[in-house]
Amino acid sequence: MRVGLVQQKFYGSKDLTIKESLKSIKKLKEHGAELIVLQELHQDRYFCINQNIDNFDLANSWEDDLLFWSNIAKENSIVLVTSLFEKRAKGIYHNCVVVFEKDGLIAGKYRKMHIPDDPGFYEKFYFTPGDLGFEPIETSVGKLGVLICWDQWFPEAARLMCLKGADILIYPTAIGWFDEDSDDEKQKQLDAWITVQRAHSISNGIPLISVNRVGKELDNSCVIDGIRFWGNSFVVDAQGSFIYRAGDKEESVVIDIDLAQNENIRRVWPFLRDRRIEDYSEITKRFIDSV
Repeated sequence: MRVGLVQQKFYGSKDLTIKESLKSIKKLKEHGAELIVLQELHQDRYFCINQNIDNFDLANSWEDDLLFWSNIAKENSIVLVTSLFEKRAKGIYHNCVVVFEKDGLIAGKYRKMHIPDDPGFYEKFYFTPGDLGFEPIETSVGKLGVLICWDQWFPEAARLMCLKGADILIYPTAIGWFDEDSDDEKQKQLDAWITVQRAHSISNGIPLISVNRVGKELDNSCVIDGIRFWGNSFVVDAQGSFIYRAGDKEESVVIDIDLAQNENIRRVWPFLRDRRIEDYSEITKRFIDSV
């Protein structure tokens, strides 16, 4: 699988940001990418930094956005992983991944299931939790287990995607730190973010792609001094070993991933074989009180 990753900043407007994204897509296609992954909410600014009802208007272009990115996938003959603000009904909005096939048709959708609510990441104000479950999306390049950002921290989501036959895990992402945090705290956060995802790869014997934003974004009404998205997009193989890791600047890169490795790794490290599913019923409880 030849995959293109676009790690990008916000350019001050939707139009300018998309213009830069299209440049990257064209470049990646010229270098042979057949699957291209864009970051979380890649069309515009990360508006969840604050709570503002006017930001819901950003989803008014939902239908137009679907048509636009469908055409981009078709024109470039690529499988395209987009991350869009979905307006489903009055008062119902989703953080939604839409995967387009090479002919521009929608291969599938995933609505973000785990919704954070932290300073600068007020997503519960905007997004209704997903209701499509953890279902891999069948495409011409493989079965894609697409999740979104905060989903990264939950091993259950990755496991279910893999048990349903995903060939690869993909996480469009928007995560960063506050400038006022200490250097030590920043490093701890970044290390935790990378480590937990590599663990999903290792425990499931599956490659993983994580594509993050870069650049500092803020809003004048924020009580915080904005978020500096840390980039560090990466690709690991089915053993969790780095195939590629970006820095904290804009990058677009093509990576080759050997999906045949999945079967070989699972034969040597048969974690799925040795699961004790008969003893896991309590995993669905919120918390288990000690007796």
